[in-house]
Amino acid sequence: MTREEVRELLEEEFGQIGYRAVQVHHPVRNGSSLASEVLAHPVPVEVLTSGGKISRSRSALTVAWRSSDKRSSLIYGSATRENLGQASSMSVLPWLTLATVIWLQAIADTNTDFSAYSSELKTRLGISQVKLNYLAVASDAGKFFGWCAGAATFRLPLWSVLAVGATLGAAGYGVQFLYFCRKISALSYAQFFFLNMLNGNSICWLNTTGYTAVRRQFLLADHGAVFALTTSYTGLTANIYLSMAETVIGKSSVVRGDKSVYLLLNAVTPVAVALFTMPTLAAMRPRPADMKAGLVTMFGIAGVTGAYTVIQTTLPAMRSSSGTIPATVLMVMVTAVVVVPVVKAGKWVMRGGKEEAEKGAAKVVDVEGGGKVVAQEAVTGTEGNVNSVWVLVKKVTFWVYFLVYLCGATLGVVYGNHLGQISKSRHVSDSILLSVSSSFGFFGRLATAPLSVFSRSKYKISNTGTIAVLMVAMSVSFFLLLCPGDAFLFVSTAVIGLCSGAISSIAVSVTSELFGQENFPVNHNIVLMNIPIGSFLFGTIAAVIYDKAGGKEGEGRHGLCIGMACYSLVFIIWGCICSLGAILSFVLFSRTGRSFVSRR
Repeated sequence: MTREEVRELLEEEFGQIGYRAVQVHHPVRNGSSLASEVLAHPVPVEVLTSGGKISRSRSALTVAWRSSDKRSSLIYGSATRENLGQASSMSVLPWLTLATVIWLQAIADTNTDFSAYSSELKTRLGISQVKLNYLAVASDAGKFFGWCAGAATFRLPLWSVLAVGATLGAAGYGVQFLYFCRKISALSYAQFFFLNMLNGNSICWLNTTGYTAVRRQFLLADHGAVFALTTSYTGLTANIYLSMAETVIGKSSVVRGDKSVYLLLNAVTPVAVALFTMPTLAAMRPRPADMKAGLVTMFGIAGVTGAYTVIQTTLPAMRSSSGTIPATVLMVMVTAVVVVPVVKAGKWVMRGGKEEAEKGAAKVVDVEGGGKVVAQEAVTGTEGNVNSVWVLVKKVTFWVYFLVYLCGATLGVVYGNHLGQISKSRHVSDSILLSVSSSFGFFGRLATAPLSVFSRSKYKISNTGTIAVLMVAMSVSFFLLLCPGDAFLFVSTAVIGLCSGAISSIAVSVTSELFGQENFPVNHNIVLMNIPIGSFLFGTIAAVIYDKAGGKEGEGRHGLCIGMACYSLVFIIWGCICSLGAILSFVLFSRTGRSFVSRR
């Protein structure tokens, strides 16, 4: 089917309104293409390797065919039956989508506040530290089935993937909340374990929705910066839930009262945010070519928000404040990212409904008949486009990468899960220590954005090289925890949060760089399966040593261990594990890049 035939077909179907492209340049491989995966619903697309195919819906017509060079598929679709001028007003939607995805990522990792109520949970269930660790492992074990969320993005509308995640979390945390409130008289340890698995799996669905929305909505060149922005807010999740709890029941009640409020917030908050996010996911529009001004504003808001959380955590006057104003200010600052879409909408109104011409690096290609298309080059990973799990797990690079993540970001997650017990053993506030870890985890993720921006110039910074540097700093921090004094504890916690947060953010881009973008949702969730493995191995080591150090085995085992000895051996073992990961990270770097900074 020639372009002229496409033009005539579209004009016959919709009149002389022209048409626009919905996606371009995705490589055809083995007689198939995954271009349809990156399209916003509900526009239907059928991709063929030859000839042309018409796909109709109530509001759109799509025609797909392979280009004459037989290397890429160009997929052209009509505008809708609505007036094109009205459709153009929806250019604010990409920014509204970004704002809601940020909110989603900010509250998705509901297990990050586990430390805030773990001590009370241990007492209520009457369990040892080892069994408490297994409950944390159960939450991470839900990620074993995270690939289901990735596979669902190929088959279901994105808003329905989000709905599944919110529903799973509401069910799991909801039942646990009812148990804490004594509305359910009995809940066995096995049932609690299963519910934690359900909660952990819900996080996979929520995060996969956020990753996929960014990939579908924004240009490939902007993915690194946008991923850094959205995933950075996951570093604030614990702080956000702490702030919401303080706002709901008061700061004094959070410190000394019933911790069940965290379970209630974990159940309700993702559902509320999902209801705001689903309409924007269902209405996603073509990708904006000019992201600079909007992203700069959002990064500015994010930076101010992160700085505020650090001040809120470290400033004595704000720490000792009994009011809810500091917590309320944080929540207002998190929602402030909606300023960008509001300003975009205001500018559109001021221009009388006319669209602002977009400038940027995106290449716009004219199509016969008056249409235009934003062209993007397909990305092939250094290991090729891996679209089979079996092929993925047979690659040596995958296992090196898997172990680096296991000994780095995952070890940081395990450390965060034990902050409740670590803080009590060192006589410091658990909420303050958790806030420090959360705040610096946020900055670690946000700090990866300059890597993406710098890499769009004539030089490129190696992501795997950056991970190697971060792993070294993280290894040193674990050994610094052996030093007595609160200063070493807080500084090491900050560095571990910073490094593990940055590694988890960079990993989103590294997965694409290594294994291509075609099967990214599934591939990345396979990589994340290291989290439950590390949570079990590293967490069990810590729990066993903790119980033995306190002399709790077999005699009043439900007590607390106090003193440096509780975790000294744990920190040595964790430091050695992280050092092994640092060595492996340099191996990964040597396999994927020749220099830390390379010329394009």
